Amino acid sequence: MAKLIQGETGEWEMVIGMEVHAQVIAKSKLFSGASAQFGAEPNTQVSLVDAAMPGMLPVLNEYVVEQAIKTGLGLNSKINNTSVFERKNYFYPDLPQGYQISQFEFPIVGEGTIEIDLPDGTTKEIGITRLHLEQDAGKSVHDQHPTKSFVDLNRSGCALMEIVSEPDIRGPEEAAAYLSKLRMILRYLGTCDGNMEEGSMRADVNISVRKPGEKLGIRAEIKNVNSVKAVQQAIDFEVARQIEILEDGGEVVQETRLWDPAKQETRPMRSKEEAHDYRYFPDPDLLPLHVSNDQIESIKTTLPELPDEKKHRFMNEYGLSLYDSSVLIAEQRRADYYETVANDNDSKLAANWVINELLGILNKNETPLADSPVSAAQLAGLIGLISDNTISGKIAKDVFAEMYASGKDAAVIVEEKGLKQVTDTGAIEAVIDEVIAENPDNVTAYKGGKDKLFGFFVGQVMKKMQGKANPAAVNEILKKKLG
Repeated sequence: MAKLIQGETGEWEMVIGMEVHAQVIAKSKLFSGASAQFGAEPNTQVSLVDAAMPGMLPVLNEYVVEQAIKTGLGLNSKINNTSVFERKNYFYPDLPQGYQISQFEFPIVGEGTIEIDLPDGTTKEIGITRLHLEQDAGKSVHDQHPTKSFVDLNRSGCALMEIVSEPDIRGPEEAAAYLSKLRMILRYLGTCDGNMEEGSMRADVNISVRKPGEKLGIRAEIKNVNSVKAVQQAIDFEVARQIEILEDGGEVVQETRLWDPAKQETRPMRSKEEAHDYRYFPDPDLLPLHVSNDQIESIKTTLPELPDEKKHRFMNEYGLSLYDSSVLIAEQRRADYYETVANDNDSKLAANWVINELLGILNKNETPLADSPVSAAQLAGLIGLISDNTISGKIAKDVFAEMYASGKDAAVIVEEKGLKQVTDTGAIEAVIDEVIAENPDNVTAYKGGKDKLFGFFVGQVMKKMQGKANPAAVNEILKKKLG
């Protein structure tokens, strides 16, 4: 069901499509041997090809082609046996060639679909129009000098996959779900690291509005949005802007706009170009790219278990809820961590500890899972101590806090601090007798029908035994004693 916006003249429907530029994980660039690593000093990773020196010819990076095919397969898309590189002509200081080598009429990957998970628990399919390979431009730097701009060509020639969606997205929540799911798939595949803050994944968001059932409206394209949150904010602002224009009797101009996070608004960048403005034509220095079905099948055998497959397996194999499975498979590393913890342990108890305790404290401290001071094997050991009644769940939380602070194993902490659970029913019974003797009025009240006092007695016993008593044994003996 499409989300509708209430305006002064009635309801409006948002129509959104996205073009996501994902930098391919590869050691070298698309058409040169220069390093594609992020973070180097400006202009230190630039070959003669990247700088567009006369006579330099591009040589296609075969590994990048494999990465693009792998991505297409992961997006349930058709892999085209023949694709063509074309020159996209435009002029900008950080584009030394005066054109970008891209793909237009014949991309390497055709139509596909992504299933997104929405906040209300439902799913929706978003169509993929195409995925094509292209080279990145350099970077213009405008904040290093009051009157001059500088150009860094380290990024020039890096391999990008442009993944174009159908205009199937109907609101900021769906856009966020689409972008998050796409990033998750790319990370699982190992074809893009998805680090939007480093610019290795950027989104162009095409937005238009219309009255429900009417033809598509004029769209504006918001360029280079670099976070999921910013995509949502840009959509909210742009939709409101377009509705206001149309309800005032104006017309939306087809143009490219920029998102200004400081002012929380979009602003005009340039009038939107059409394909003919770029004068595409096949690059005469590059032959058409032919990929055989055998090559495609060979790459298909290297695909990992993808997020949706893993989510359904976690639900079936481990008996987890949809929510818990979705949280655990959100990152490959997180899913692997969980499976190590769940091995030989209660799978649901393992999920609770990973999601609530481990991820809770990591998020609070803004620490990535890769830097967790508690390893998966250590957490598995702690859960094992709970399962065999060596410690109670309450004591386990104290032990976990110590593990997180010190890096020690749970068994070592339990031994050092004498935290083993008391399971000796004789010792527990003696303490229960003390508590009953010390609280005759409460005993009378409990027997008179105040059942809630049972928790009081449990608390008193646990207090006297410093939380070490086996809770099940305490409950069982108390019930017998109190009648």
